[in-house]
Amino acid sequence: MSTHSTPSLLRDLRCANCGKTYSPLGRHTLSDCCQAPLLCDYGLYPDRIAKADLRSRPYSLWRYEEVLPVFRPENRISLGEGWTPLLPVHRLGNSYGIPRLVLKDEGLNPTGSFKARGLSLAVSKAKENGEKACIIPTAGNAGVALAAYCARAGMEAVVVMPRHTPEAFQEECKAYGARLILIDGLINDCAAKVREMNRQADYFDVSTLKEPYRVEGKKTMGYEIAEQMNWQVPDVILYPTGGGTGLIGIWKAFHEMKKLGWLAPDLPLPRMVAVQAEQCCPIVETFLGKQSNSKQYVGKPTLANGLAVPRPIGEPLMLDILRESEGTALAISDHEMVRGVQEIARQEGIFVAPEGGAIWAAAKTLRQLGWIRPDEQVLLLNTGSSQKYLENLKGSW
Repeated sequence: MSTHSTPSLLRDLRCANCGKTYSPLGRHTLSDCCQAPLLCDYGLYPDRIAKADLRSRPYSLWRYEEVLPVFRPENRISLGEGWTPLLPVHRLGNSYGIPRLVLKDEGLNPTGSFKARGLSLAVSKAKENGEKACIIPTAGNAGVALAAYCARAGMEAVVVMPRHTPEAFQEECKAYGARLILIDGLINDCAAKVREMNRQADYFDVSTLKEPYRVEGKKTMGYEIAEQMNWQVPDVILYPTGGGTGLIGIWKAFHEMKKLGWLAPDLPLPRMVAVQAEQCCPIVETFLGKQSNSKQYVGKPTLANGLAVPRPIGEPLMLDILRESEGTALAISDHEMVRGVQEIARQEGIFVAPEGGAIWAAAKTLRQLGWIRPDEQVLLLNTGSSQKYLENLKGSW
């Protein structure tokens, strides 16, 4: 086996709560000190990597290899993820007074969602660390991505998902050879089953933010947004928020790029908007002061399966980002989501997931309230394709 190393600048893992650092080698879950998420810290200095170096690199998330945690190239498990298009959606935007509206379409990733980014990195690091099997609780797309990347890596995958998840997700997991376990309830109930099954730590648990690497894959959305906008950023980013890994990752990317000198030090960062489903909106409830935290929150199923995360472990990180960015959080009904999917499809020819319909509904609401101004550039981050949600959406048109 080759021992050639990549240029990864990974230095430490850092507790998101207290800042204690850990070695980046070997298996890691939550921090020992606070039982909080661990985040990757890199040795980032201005001009350590030149933006010009990117010009000759492949158009995938691996173009940002210095700020990714995989040390040896042979451990990269890739299906061509990343570098999804940033599409102007002016017909849609002009019809509601948001003329500078753009949409990043993550539905064009392998396995049809942004989950490909995070699971590519998680499975790559699992392989690098000598893991043989991974386990995940999922609302749908993350389980499909784990199954695909484990198949690519020759590793065992165990996927635990709610029984009401559309059959398209279930069948795709089976096609990749994953062991599929169905549970009555939401993703938190699936997580309890994962804990029960993994008492002996036989599997590497890739639950959201319970390992340090999925967020590293998701943060590449932030790098791409800046590069695709010629090292500028939008005024507002609307993000469909379940576990929140992408929200956290994008914000992490912006700060890393400032340290690298890729973004101007005085460049204002976007106001981040967490969009949730009315049926399951723990971050909205906490952000608005209706509860102290989401630890006892009870959610219900929603058409946007990925938003049904009632007790996200990343809640403190998400709330910090919303406040630091002067952003906000709001909840959208299932009816509004469907209308959003329909409008984007009919006006722009893009078949977004219900989560994508939710962020468009949220953008319209915020524009109506004056929170979004007509001169601002607004980015909708659609997390997946609606193809797998047809069971949920049937009869909606």
